[in-house]
Amino acid sequence: MRILGIDPGTAIIGYGVIDCTGGRRTFVECGVITTPKTKSTPDRLMDIYSDINTIISEYEPDETAIERLFFNHNVTTAIDVAKASGVLNLAIAQRGLPIREYTPVEVKTAVTGYGGADKKQVQYMITRILDLKSVPKPDDAADALAVALCHSQASRLKGI
Repeated sequence: MRILGIDPGTAIIGYGVIDCTGGRRTFVECGVITTPKTKSTPDRLMDIYSDINTIISEYEPDETAIERLFFNHNVTTAIDVAKASGVLNLAIAQRGLPIREYTPVEVKTAVTGYGGADKKQVQYMITRILDLKSVPKPDDAADALAVALCHSQASRLKGI
């Protein structure tokens, strides 16, 4: 099974692709989609839509996982990220791919065993689980790999 993990945002969207065969998880690719702040919101959303479709076409995932939005303070940022998340969900749904959402605590728990883990602990476990020589950069790409790993763990436990 190939999983595309996504860390949503407006300026930077992380993506990570892993393969799962039995209990083994293998790194395929990770990176980011970026949109310039100088563009209008509709143009940025169009760029996100186009770029995620290109990624889906290139890597042909069987399933997708996206981090569920969680904001305490900045309502404007939350609204913008929700718009981007909606566009990502639309592109994925149009391809007929399953979409699963996970909270940051669920992702941290699946990857490290502790829902209060910090970013460095999550990144360390990503490198261990996927047998990487270094932490994927930028952080958004590493976060997306963590989302994909979370989904692989949840799928194994649920027998999906």
